[in-house]
Amino acid sequence: MMQCGWPLMGPLRWLHYLNKEVKVRAGKGEEHRGWLLSVDPVSASVVLVSFGEAVAVRVVMGHAVEAVEVLRAADDDETAKRLRSVFLPPPSPCLDPKELRQRRDAVRRWLQENRIPVEEEGEELKVAGVLTIAAPYSAHDCRSSNQIILDRIQRLIGIQDCTNQGLPL
Repeated sequence: MMQCGWPLMGPLRWLHYLNKEVKVRAGKGEEHRGWLLSVDPVSASVVLVSFGEAVAVRVVMGHAVEAVEVLRAADDDETAKRLRSVFLPPPSPCLDPKELRQRRDAVRRWLQENRIPVEEEGEELKVAGVLTIAAPYSAHDCRSSNQIILDRIQRLIGIQDCTNQGLPL
């Protein structure tokens, strides 16, 4: 068990706790259990993941951590794999090149019909010059540094995917 001084231990010592089931004692008698996914190197905050009916993620602020105790290590590759996949987007459907082309064309047409400026750049779609949509052209495949435009286009593509009006899935 690690007693006080958690923030002072540093990243090299924190590595010992990663991907292990731990019990974290925090201020005012609080106790949190879960798999330690990550430790923020600046604040020493810990990210705990619990698997139940749904995945639960809890962040315990580094300054509040009083003690960390290892309960058990991941005894199989499956647990480590589940931990790594917690924040990954859902897997994309496997589409052949023809289906990808149809999907790209359908998304491009749909955006144009809704008066959203879009052009093709190789295999990607460029929206309003500030957003890129990569294959397979779903809401998860959008990238932009402009969070407002990113959110709006993702919602539009997500709505279109749900209604499937003219877009091959």
